[in-house]
Amino acid sequence: MVLRSSKSVPTPKQNKAIRSPASTSDVGKSSKTSKVTPVSSPAVSTKKSNRRKDPSSTSRSPQQQQQHHKTTPKRRPTSAASRNSRRGSSDALEEPLRRVVKPENQLQLTEKELEEDITRILTGDDPNLPQNVCRFSFKDKCYKPDPPGQGDNMAVHFSLEGCSMHVNSDEGKRFMAEQEAAAAAEAAMQGEETLHDGGESSDSVDDGNGADVAAASTEMGSSLKGKAKNQFNFSERASQTFNNPLKSRGANTEPPLVTQYQNDVSQWKIYDSYREDFLVNQKMLEKQFHEDKLTSVMLDNKNETTTTTSTPSTRSSEQRSLDTIHSETMANALKIMERLVNQNAQDEIFHDFKYYEDKGDEFREHGEGVVMPLWTFATTRTNKKHVTSLCWNPRYNDLFAVGYGSYDYLRQSSGMVCCFSLKNTSYPEYIISVESGVMCLDFHPQHPSLLAVGCYDGTVLVYDIKNRSNKPIYSSCPRSGKHSDPVWQICWRQDPTNNGSYSKEFKFYSISSDGKVANWLMSKNELKMEPVMFLKLVNPDNTKKEDSILEQPTSLSGLAGGSCFDFNTKLENLFLVGTEEGHIHECSKAYSGQYIKSYDGHHMGVHTIQWNPFHEDIFISCSADWTVKIWDHNSSQCLLHFDLGDDVGDVCWSPYSSTVFAAVTTDGKVHVFDLAQNKREPMCSQKVDKRALTKAAFNRKEFVLIVGDDIGRVISLKLSPNLRKGMEGGGGGEGVNEGEDNSSSYDANQRNRMTKLLASI
Repeated sequence: MVLRSSKSVPTPKQNKAIRSPASTSDVGKSSKTSKVTPVSSPAVSTKKSNRRKDPSSTSRSPQQQQQHHKTTPKRRPTSAASRNSRRGSSDALEEPLRRVVKPENQLQLTEKELEEDITRILTGDDPNLPQNVCRFSFKDKCYKPDPPGQGDNMAVHFSLEGCSMHVNSDEGKRFMAEQEAAAAAEAAMQGEETLHDGGESSDSVDDGNGADVAAASTEMGSSLKGKAKNQFNFSERASQTFNNPLKSRGANTEPPLVTQYQNDVSQWKIYDSYREDFLVNQKMLEKQFHEDKLTSVMLDNKNETTTTTSTPSTRSSEQRSLDTIHSETMANALKIMERLVNQNAQDEIFHDFKYYEDKGDEFREHGEGVVMPLWTFATTRTNKKHVTSLCWNPRYNDLFAVGYGSYDYLRQSSGMVCCFSLKNTSYPEYIISVESGVMCLDFHPQHPSLLAVGCYDGTVLVYDIKNRSNKPIYSSCPRSGKHSDPVWQICWRQDPTNNGSYSKEFKFYSISSDGKVANWLMSKNELKMEPVMFLKLVNPDNTKKEDSILEQPTSLSGLAGGSCFDFNTKLENLFLVGTEEGHIHECSKAYSGQYIKSYDGHHMGVHTIQWNPFHEDIFISCSADWTVKIWDHNSSQCLLHFDLGDDVGDVCWSPYSSTVFAAVTTDGKVHVFDLAQNKREPMCSQKVDKRALTKAAFNRKEFVLIVGDDIGRVISLKLSPNLRKGMEGGGGGEGVNEGEDNSSSYDANQRNRMTKLLASI
């Protein structure tokens, strides 16, 4: 940086040495960089010229000179201090010496570079504002850059709301009108006071002048009153419209039939009425007893033990029937009354369940849909328990069973089975307490009162829920066979006979972490266990090649932990098994010693595997590795792969469409897919719960999906119209169950849809 300084003009006293306010060292440095030429000051020259002798003094006479010396005061000799003080004051008034200061890191620029103009453009952009902000686009389902807009660069340093209004604005005109109205009202008040004072003073004036004053005041008062007619800015408007003509409508109906009845009441008639009711109840009990006896004969369970166990219950029921308050008739009446009260209290939800259709699906992009929450089923006894299984009753479409347990092996406690109904959402219809946690359950397809339950300790139980007893009718034991690890899935199954019909024996299958797939036969008084297959561990390297498992023996020892299985709906002996190691094995009851085929499709344990209800070659699986995969059992590679971004708790096919399925994740979201509409993205991905969702199940008749969470709650959801496009002709199972011909044609149509979909992949 170069500072140009003007040359100072020293006084005659500073010709020898020039001092600046800086130190002597600075003066020495400045003397090297700047050269100062002393110049005589005009003031000094003027002072010298003033020292000339007065010419008049030479022409004075001796008397005049003597008189002049007397009148003129003599000058005192000046001391050195006074001279130094005057010299210091003159130095302070002088301009300080300026010197050129050049930093060491200053650029060496030429004259041309110094004269060059550098243009700086000032913009309104904030340099501290980030330029690489990305935001999530819910429309495109991805992150997109969001550049700053014009309003983001604006910084408000000061803001003050003013009280000024423009004269020509509407607000200003309105304010001025209000001021004028207030001034007019004040002038009117002052005029009235003046008239009042003038009237009083007119009494003291003579008659002639008083008349003139009164007339003048009257004129002024009338003029003031004429100006202020509307002091409150009041306006009134009215309009008359045509009255609608009245219409009356009447209808004649046939009067209802009226019959006259009369009777008298006495004590013996009341007794006969109660006696008749008692006999009717007795006949019903006998009929029920015979039905139970026939059922026990079908189950080959008629022995002394069952007779002794059933006799006390029959006696207790007979004793309860004698008491009107505790009779079954009163219990049924109270149940009906409870359902009516519950439906009246939740009338809006029941109306939405039956009639509401979401019209917003018509305006959603890509045919997306939503699920509408209806009811939440929970009890205080099941708080903080995991919903481990859900199953709809095959006969009563409003009834479903819920199994409660715990997936945390460190926090195991007693389990519970609750049967809820959509007709009474406040309390379960049946409650069964189990010593160990319930892991799975399933209703019998032909006998809807039989419920098979698998527990965490490996026990398998069979309940008859119409008995309303916590004691199971069958229970596994170590003597007849028992799993040593938790039972993860259980399924009723009827084996075909040689003549093409199905066996009347009651059988069901189970899978456990001990590596066994077992068949349970309900014999006379116990459950008999028959191992169907032992799940052997498979070398992961050998699963990549087909038929390598059949040709090469595995090098691993031990059994694989089974987590789920499912039987094919068309091929009776074929079933699939999912393991905790992530493998999926295709097995057959005819070849129980080895696997038919293995699929290495998941990196973590398989939670659910299920065949498509309409296509016998397609099945679906979900795992803890956040994925859902759709397979063709004829191919070792998956057809479709979906990553849901979190642990998938359960997946299930829709019972009304071959291309619709639903999955639940631990982040509380429900994902509904329709492969006929979109093969890559879900049609609905909605968060319905803050807790982790564990299980899901579709209703067989209504468009209702129930999901369970990890704190014992079951949430019912209704699907919107866009999620039901796969249904052809009727809602839910109503159009399917009209007849066998309609059912077969519907199944064929759904199978063709899936076949076309597979051809397009």
